[in-house]
Amino acid sequence: MQGRSKPLSVRSLTHSYAGVPAVEDVSFEIAPGEIAALLGPSGCGKTTVLRAIAGLLPVRPGVISLGGVDLSPLPGRARDIGMVFQNYALFPHLTVAENIGYALSCRGWSRQRKRTRVAELIATVQLAGMERRLPRSLSGGQQQRVAVARALAVDPALLLLDEPFAALDRALRLELQMELIRLQRQFGITTIIVTHDQEEAQTLANRIIVMNRGHVEQVGTPTHIYDNPASLFVNRFVGHANCIRASVGAGCSGHTTLTISSGETLTLPRQLRFAAGSPVVLTARPEELTLSLEPCKDALQAELLMSLPHGPNVIHSLALSDGTELKIVEPRDRAVIGSPGGKQVFVTLHAKKLHAFPAGEEETQTLNQTGALA
Repeated sequence: MQGRSKPLSVRSLTHSYAGVPAVEDVSFEIAPGEIAALLGPSGCGKTTVLRAIAGLLPVRPGVISLGGVDLSPLPGRARDIGMVFQNYALFPHLTVAENIGYALSCRGWSRQRKRTRVAELIATVQLAGMERRLPRSLSGGQQQRVAVARALAVDPALLLLDEPFAALDRALRLELQMELIRLQRQFGITTIIVTHDQEEAQTLANRIIVMNRGHVEQVGTPTHIYDNPASLFVNRFVGHANCIRASVGAGCSGHTTLTISSGETLTLPRQLRFAAGSPVVLTARPEELTLSLEPCKDALQAELLMSLPHGPNVIHSLALSDGTELKIVEPRDRAVIGSPGGKQVFVTLHAKKLHAFPAGEEETQTLNQTGALA
């Protein structure tokens, strides 16, 4: 039993609730067999996009096509799509086998044909022996497997998952993420997963569609988005980013001089596309900064506030002289360990790894609200 993998194209998708746009001009492409993640904070429109693709919401304007076929005139049941809802939406009065076979009954499959397909799926999701159980007697992970099997029963061309791991504890979530990848590879089915968890998106997806306020901010592979964020929002939402205010100085001979908010200067080995005097935000990942106890070239002086062990790493919390807080992650066996409370240290910003973004009012107000490392 193999999924009939097809490409998905979403063009200029727009949807409003009570006249208020929820998503506007959303466009992206997903290749056959890919897992794509719709990633963004709560309220950004990712579930609206998923429901529109499934045929649960009208799209005006916009075009959604699967395998080159325009889905707009088709009702949800005719779109060749399987969907797993956040709460799984299992029928409480039906057994595991009956839940999985429900869509097949609706399509008029014979009893023997349905029994064979249900048995295949129960073996695939490793629920043998639980065929006669009701959903209330299953664990959260087992219920999720039933929901996935039900979605796969009709051999859909596209699988949609709406926050399927949100209610699970960390250990079970990891187990079922790996199980989902196994099933997706086995069936080769094009898949979209909605999530607000950037680590989940980077773990599961071949392609990430980052959304913010009803718009697509960036589309790309997890590595490309992490290394080359298109905006300050993406840089801070996908992974963790230290943000430092600066102003642009003169640029010449392929170099740009920046004045850091704490007063130090820094020279970037490239010219930035900002006019002299423009306020900018410099960003660097916690693992891209170097901490030392002795002053060195291009290092900023800082106060070490705290050092915390985190598995094989140590997380350092520091403050520049103007109060800007930074986080640095170092391998535990090579970390600069110091006592918190006024210890002077030096931070090196590696110019080649810095990103620079224009400093707008909203970004300026929330520069240091980057969240805890976890």
